[in-house]
Amino acid sequence: MSLSRMKILAVMAALLCSNFAMPKVQAINYLNLGGAILGVGVQYAQLDATVNYCDDKGRHEYFDNMKQQYGVDEDPVKNAILADVMTRLSNSIAQTDPSIKEKPYNYFVNKQKTFNAFCSLGHNMSVNSGLFDVLNNNEDEIAFVVGHEMGHGQEEHPKKGIKKSLPISVIASVWGSQAGSSLEVVGINVLAKQADANIVTKPQEWQADNLAFGYAVGAGYNPGAGAAVWQRFIEKMGENRSNFVGEIFSPSDHPKESDRRENYSEKITEYSNKHVVVADGKIKINGKDFMTTADSGAMSGKERAYLIAGRIAAVYHNNKVAPAAYVSNGYVYMGQQDICQPVAGDNDAETLAQRLNMIK
Repeated sequence: MSLSRMKILAVMAALLCSNFAMPKVQAINYLNLGGAILGVGVQYAQLDATVNYCDDKGRHEYFDNMKQQYGVDEDPVKNAILADVMTRLSNSIAQTDPSIKEKPYNYFVNKQKTFNAFCSLGHNMSVNSGLFDVLNNNEDEIAFVVGHEMGHGQEEHPKKGIKKSLPISVIASVWGSQAGSSLEVVGINVLAKQADANIVTKPQEWQADNLAFGYAVGAGYNPGAGAAVWQRFIEKMGENRSNFVGEIFSPSDHPKESDRRENYSEKITEYSNKHVVVADGKIKINGKDFMTTADSGAMSGKERAYLIAGRIAAVYHNNKVAPAAYVSNGYVYMGQQDICQPVAGDNDAETLAQRLNMIK
């Protein structure tokens, strides 16, 4: 018997032997009750062993089971984007959390067409093929979604959540009746089916969002992309809510989509050293109107506003004095930073450059 299992049995036995005052009218078989409690204790000890195995020594085997469960999308564009995002974010995380080097992430694009991504035990991650489609392969926005999942991974939210929320019926099936196999190995297939389960709490969601901003911006991604993702999410979800499922789709006990967007919008302002504010498709710099962004193709003006504001925020974050704005090949620049290429409905590039120079 393992030491952890012995400890749990000892605790259960102590509880049963405690001197509780019981009314005589109760007709309860305490011997049977004690056996039931001890049984549950053993089951949770076995679950603990299985989860720990999948999170550590068995994490690659667990990853293989995840791929079998969800299917692998071999699309070369999507896989190249995910590989680049994972490399850049991992390097960014390593600057403040070197533990990622000891346990690098396994990842793959799965075949599911809904908008979702999830990080499970053992730093094993998957991104739905549908997420790339909804975001039009926008790497900046994808990086914020993946960074959010890596935030869960770094804080061990999947491991904590599975241990707290897995139903006893599932726990019982983990060790089943497969003679000759260890409990840990038997449990891999069962837990792999729980990989995308919604097991995180509201505080953990906020923590992952905040971590994602630091990870993504540290990797060189657009500081406005987090707010842009949620703006796009809100717009697309209104068109077809059934396309959004899983952990990234917030249930009723999680933060509202609009609140998450505003959280990231406030971070744009903070990152710009309070120079840039964006709301409802309008960008202000130093308290003065800069531009109201127009719709462009598959992207709304409101989503564009967050991305343009993010680039301007990077300028103010990286420079004590904002460099001069100018136009080159139809793009508006501030120093070496490209700001935007105006579309129909925007002010022209020369006007926007002049306005930047007046209000910067």
